[in-house]
Amino acid sequence: MKAQPKTHPLQTALLHARLHDPFSYLGWHRQHGQTVVRVFRPHDAHVWIKTAIGFEPMQCIHSEGIFEWSGESMPTMPYRLRAEQKGNAAIVYETYDPYAFAPQISDHDLYLFNEGKLWQAYRTLGAHQVSNAGITGTRFAVWAPNAERVSVIGDFNRWDGRVHPMKVHHASGVWELFIPELPPDSLYKFEIRNRDSGAIMIKTDPYARRCELRPQTAALTSAGNTYAWQDAAWLNHRNNWDWLHAPLNILELHAGSWKRHPDGRFYTYRELAEHLLPYVQEMGYTHVELLPVSEHPLDESWGYQTTGYFAVTSRYGTPDDFKFFVDACHQSGIGVILDWVPAHFPQDSFALARFDGTALYEHEDPRLGFHQDWGTYIFNFGRNEVKSFLLSSAHFWLSEFHLDGLRVDAVASMLYLDYSRKEGEWLPNQYGGRENLAAIDFLRELNVMVHAEFPGALTLAEESTAWPGVSRPTYTGGLGFSMKWNMGWMHDTLSYMHQDPIFRRYHHDQLTFSQLYAYSENFVLPFSHDEVVHGKGSLFNKMPGDDWQKFANVRLLLTFQMTWPGKKLNFMGNEFAQRQEWRVNGELDWGLLQQPLHAGVQAVVRDLNRCYKTIPALHQLEFTADGFQWIDCQDVEQSVISYLRRAKDGSFAVVVLNFTPVPRTGYRIGVPASGAYQEIFNSDSAYYGGSNLGNLGKIASVPMPWMGFPDSIAITLPPLAGVVFVLNDSDAIAGTGGLIGH
Repeated sequence: MKAQPKTHPLQTALLHARLHDPFSYLGWHRQHGQTVVRVFRPHDAHVWIKTAIGFEPMQCIHSEGIFEWSGESMPTMPYRLRAEQKGNAAIVYETYDPYAFAPQISDHDLYLFNEGKLWQAYRTLGAHQVSNAGITGTRFAVWAPNAERVSVIGDFNRWDGRVHPMKVHHASGVWELFIPELPPDSLYKFEIRNRDSGAIMIKTDPYARRCELRPQTAALTSAGNTYAWQDAAWLNHRNNWDWLHAPLNILELHAGSWKRHPDGRFYTYRELAEHLLPYVQEMGYTHVELLPVSEHPLDESWGYQTTGYFAVTSRYGTPDDFKFFVDACHQSGIGVILDWVPAHFPQDSFALARFDGTALYEHEDPRLGFHQDWGTYIFNFGRNEVKSFLLSSAHFWLSEFHLDGLRVDAVASMLYLDYSRKEGEWLPNQYGGRENLAAIDFLRELNVMVHAEFPGALTLAEESTAWPGVSRPTYTGGLGFSMKWNMGWMHDTLSYMHQDPIFRRYHHDQLTFSQLYAYSENFVLPFSHDEVVHGKGSLFNKMPGDDWQKFANVRLLLTFQMTWPGKKLNFMGNEFAQRQEWRVNGELDWGLLQQPLHAGVQAVVRDLNRCYKTIPALHQLEFTADGFQWIDCQDVEQSVISYLRRAKDGSFAVVVLNFTPVPRTGYRIGVPASGAYQEIFNSDSAYYGGSNLGNLGKIASVPMPWMGFPDSIAITLPPLAGVVFVLNDSDAIAGTGGLIGH
């Protein structure tokens, strides 16, 4: 029978992909005492529906693929369909009708989402394998409040936006659809029609757990959580660890360029676990910090222009592969911190930008919503649903992947409305100030959530201004971060080290100034990736002098960092004085380790890391003035500084640093206790490639008051080097493993 087109307005809207409420027309309905079932199958020639008597044919009521069945009784619910594909009668398949299934998302979850309080929105929105009416399938949900129509499109429906329009939960702006029996690894996106302009956007799921390998941008469905974790002992330890007084020494790395295969292929997450972990353990780091592994389209962004806030990048494997990496780290006693980017997101049209045709995640006004420096959009932190999105992203990484902390990128840009803007290019807050009040509230909520939900997990702020209380509790008015990067110390130190030693006497305050604010925050001392890119040169090439002096300066710089108050962070390659700047498209220059001076720097770092971990005075009191005391900060003419580091039990280490290439014998320093002092570390040791000038054996103190101390010792101070002494205590010396190297 020839199909007769009808002009029902809902039918017209369906065929033109403008049906706002598909359940009002599709699925089953009671009309005039009968049950009517309608389905839209534009790619099928014939459709049957299963009833009590078997599969009955459905009538084609429109040639574009609308089929209808009516009867006195209800079909078996949820009803099953049998279909014959157009153009290929040999392909007959069975399925369930998505419009036979009721929505599942609760009003309570939607309320919390709209209030900015749904910390686990990733379990509600996105694509999830669930059971509905006893049938397994995938539930899709997306927030698009300004859409006239939203559809799920994918390889399962020929990317046809007419086939699977979604139902909207009106007040919330959340759209939902259950597609039964959809297999894992199905490609999908959302097709969104804006209600005002009629513009159609094809968007990747903001809550996608997996995405295609770039340059492709579709999301993939999954079979849910299947990974069996083996890190319970680590998590139990983390829940109770005293991170304020524990050693924290972080190797920052980019997963795609630490090492690569000879043909240029990336190491997978599992291969990183195999090759990276023994290295991290041997070198004595406590944690690794990964540049963002959330999905991103451009390798050269290093992951900082994120498009998938819930998706592990497919460059290096699957979510389970990444879980394996984290699990292996934990079983090896190594923590994992992730760089996380809530400050801004890229303009890529397939992702968050103008998601439903409006400024949904960003601000409409570019004076609030656009970063001129980076060409990115700024999140609208005052919008509740955006807060739910970002808080859920943080919760997701810590919960689903057992991560031990988040390093929050570009916090300074979030705090100030006039960040990197000229007069007239920014809008003040409601009180006329430059503070981004919504971002401040968001950061406080973030930190409260992380510390409440994940005891022992850390939040580290990359914050470069004098904003007060970044790492102080929110109940005292702080932002609530665990720690803050000490960018001032880093800039001053590198500026000082860049000076020719002849002129360092004129810049001595750059070494000492940070003690004036060192305990105002819980600081991390970073030599990060940002310091070895974009023409800034590697640490090695920042140093003055010939090669010997450059190596000596690097060893001295790292000795200063590891003995100065504050937790530690170094970017990969710093630990063996890589000569070139970091290059994202290749691996580190591992061949340099065949050269003794590069291997010597690596040995210095390994031994300093061991010192830092095993000597309580070097790590227990890094955040309080009780852990530090100057011996002499005023030896400007000789560019020497000396200080004590103290532990809770009163034990201490003596640190003396010589920033000139002039060796000094008989250099007298005051000490706080009488006894025999032993040099346990010397960056000038021949073992590290130095000149091997130092202090063998024990040095007895004499009751000669010096520098305000009752006793003193006379030492040999090697050139461009640092030395560390402890009282002749067998436990302290044994813990260092004989680090002097002479």
